[in-house]
Amino acid sequence: MEELVKMEVKEQVGYIKMNRPQKRNALSEGLVRQLIDSLKELEQDPNVKIIILSGEGPAFSAGGDIAEMGTHENVAQSMAWMKRASALTKTIIDLDKYVVASVHGFAAGAGFSLALAADFVIADKSTKFVCSFTNIGLIPDLGLTKLLADRLPLAIIKEWIATGKPIPAEVLYEKGLINRLAEQDVLKAAEKFSEEIISGPPLSHLFGKKLVHLAGEMNFDSVLVQESIAQILLTHTQDHAEGTAAFLEKRVPEYKGS
Repeated sequence: MEELVKMEVKEQVGYIKMNRPQKRNALSEGLVRQLIDSLKELEQDPNVKIIILSGEGPAFSAGGDIAEMGTHENVAQSMAWMKRASALTKTIIDLDKYVVASVHGFAAGAGFSLALAADFVIADKSTKFVCSFTNIGLIPDLGLTKLLADRLPLAIIKEWIATGKPIPAEVLYEKGLINRLAEQDVLKAAEKFSEEIISGPPLSHLFGKKLVHLAGEMNFDSVLVQESIAQILLTHTQDHAEGTAAFLEKRVPEYKGS
């Protein structure tokens, strides 16, 4: 099998690198499948506290593989492909661990969707993001309309979609879609950012991620109930006891995820 994804674990970080540089990491059937498998494998690895997603070569991702999409002979095949591709961003959002997107070059089309599905985005200052769908007579997919509409005024989103023009990383940073802008090595910037999270309690991270995603779909009373349930569960964990003891003893806590 062609290695379309490079994966490794180092110092509690799970690294996933898309490996189709000659295609600007366009999302083929094989790449999507290997990305999902890699994400799920690292999710189950107890040695991994956070996952960094990046792309080999000159760009993060050019989006969907247009050449491969052109081989779909009928609507049924296209529907099947969309279901498989959409499972990628859904996997990232549903994952029990935080995912950091380390973005450089450009993130176009579904590559834009992939970046925003991550919990955090660290981008090279020169990166361009492109809603390039209308340039080929399509619309945003893999959840991009939702990922944008939850964070931006609708008029801005419509402009980005309608024009299909490249959007500088600085603009996304100003609008709160990017966590950090990197001046040089974006992967190192992503690693440095991840260091702030790795030392934290894994179960708190898990519940924090889930509750933030759910909050936009619930009313205030429902949020209070869900927060209370999670908080009660966490107060009975070893990590909570360790965190409390470390606070009182004025030392750095050592969390185990239990």
